[in-house]
Amino acid sequence: MAKTLMRFTGVGGQGVLLAGSIFAAAKINAGGYGLKTATYTSQVRGGATVVDITLEDDPILYPYANDGEIDFMLSVAQVSYDQFKGGVKIGGTIVVEPNLVTPTEEDRKKWNIFEIPIITIAKEEVGNVITQSVLALSIANLMTGHTISDDVLRKTMLSKVPEKVHELNNKAFDLGIKYAKEAMA
Repeated sequence: MAKTLMRFTGVGGQGVLLAGSIFAAAKINAGGYGLKTATYTSQVRGGATVVDITLEDDPILYPYANDGEIDFMLSVAQVSYDQFKGGVKIGGTIVVEPNLVTPTEEDRKKWNIFEIPIITIAKEEVGNVITQSVLALSIANLMTGHTISDDVLRKTMLSKVPEKVHELNNKAFDLGIKYAKEAMA
């Protein structure tokens, strides 16, 4: 039974949360089961946010990730990184935005940490900071061993964003794959 648990963390107002919805929908489109649970802290904008995504081939019996079970986490804010990193299993993969998140040496011993400046890439290479969620999506998919085919994931993503930004989001999707491959090389 294939089960993948992912976590996206940031602060209120950052766009990584959309990635969770897209992943869950794509897994369902691929013929499996997908679920996202989002948690927002009391200060909505600027407060820590977390989205946990459960992807399974069989029906999902429990909707929340237990601490120490998460395979992959992506974080674009120090406050939420510090608050939610404990959920990642030892030896799991964490991607951080290096301009905003600084893992400790202790963290680097526990987890496989990759630094990919997704906000910078979204702003400067794609030309729209909102595309960071699509970058996060394709990075996470590649780093979890293509939990969902790129084709299905891309089609699902395009169905969730306005047509006028399809070109930008396709570019972001491709750049996410490129940077994830480079980071893992």
